[in-house]
Amino acid sequence: MTREIKTLHLDSVIENHTQDLTNKVAVITGTTSGTGFICARELAKLGAKVVLLNRESERSVTALAKLKEAVPNGDFEAIACDLQNFASVRGAIDAIKSKHDRLDILCNNAGVMALPDQATTDGYDVQMQTNCISHFLLTKELFPLLRKSDDARIVNHSSMARMGGPLAAEYFGKNGGNLGGDGDSEESASIRGPRWERYHQTKLANCAFTYGLHQKLADKNITNVKALLAHPGLALTNLQSTTAATGGMDLDTPFMAQAQSAEDGALGIIRACADKEAASGNFYGPEQWTGFPDILPPEEHLSDPHNTATNWSGCEAAVGEFVV
Repeated sequence: MTREIKTLHLDSVIENHTQDLTNKVAVITGTTSGTGFICARELAKLGAKVVLLNRESERSVTALAKLKEAVPNGDFEAIACDLQNFASVRGAIDAIKSKHDRLDILCNNAGVMALPDQATTDGYDVQMQTNCISHFLLTKELFPLLRKSDDARIVNHSSMARMGGPLAAEYFGKNGGNLGGDGDSEESASIRGPRWERYHQTKLANCAFTYGLHQKLADKNITNVKALLAHPGLALTNLQSTTAATGGMDLDTPFMAQAQSAEDGALGIIRACADKEAASGNFYGPEQWTGFPDILPPEEHLSDPHNTATNWSGCEAAVGEFVV
């Protein structure tokens, strides 16, 4: 990823839509590059202790070094967490609980896009487990620590791929490798076909999780925990490179030429994590593919009862009951 794109909105968001995060503890998934790396960097600059959840790799080691270089006084803690393996996620949860008795921010940022039709070691679709079910597991197990914060934020990351048909239960089951195949090159070039439908299911699931959780918090009159949603618009990150490498996308297209920078793409989750005016249920991101991360009116299907119930029941069947 070598093309340089001018960042337009980062300074404005940091100046006008964040707050001092000194003594706050933020957990972020997927910080080796792109939106997660930028979010970790900016929250550390604001004073937060930032816990980085990534698979163990040379990339994660390099990213941590770059974060320390960018924020010399930053407080970073790296914990191994492979979202494609529930045992690894539970190990990360145990590590977090052993080191922290309170969390203030959980940013469920990590994601994969339009990967081939394959199963994780747990049997689930690789996209659904990575993008949605493992984040549900993290959230439910870390929820007691978030409840101890005066102002906890659970931030889920969606995308424009949230638009489309309703959630279907089969995408949440142990059906990895049997969810439509990979489609043909024409479908991939036009961003449609089965691998893109699986991606859509995960991005809508993250919305349904947010609004299902928002309603459960309201029903229990829990006011110190906020459920928040963001989307990056079209931002040039390694997400597209990974997809292109497996035949899911062509980066050299007029569509991708319209992309905004990764920094501007990260501003939705940064606002959700740090905006002092944030209210549970807020949805942050550009109005369309690019632009300033406004507070958006969520489309009606994001909180549709069918979608929220399908997400909640599917995730609970995979990783256990989530009692709010």
